[in-house]
Amino acid sequence: MQTPAALLASLPLGTRVVVRRRIDAGVTDSLGDLVAVDGTACTVRTRRGDDVVLLADVTAARPVPPPPPRRAPRRTTP
Repeated sequence: MQTPAALLASLPLGTRVVVRRRIDAGVTDSLGDLVAVDGTACTVRTRRGDDVVLLADVTAARPVPPPPPRRAPRRTTP
């Protein structure tokens, strides 16, 4: 079985991923496009910006499908 860090290193850049990591209060997820990976960290481009995640803190990672298309705005009738 592959470690989460090894999985991230094997994925092509641009792959949409979810990365779970340890933080002081428990765990948190980063969801977005994988834009960089090196020996110590990976960078996930989320909706809020780039999230640099230390590989030592990663507890799980996996590729995910593309986001669903955005819905059309609701129209109100006068």
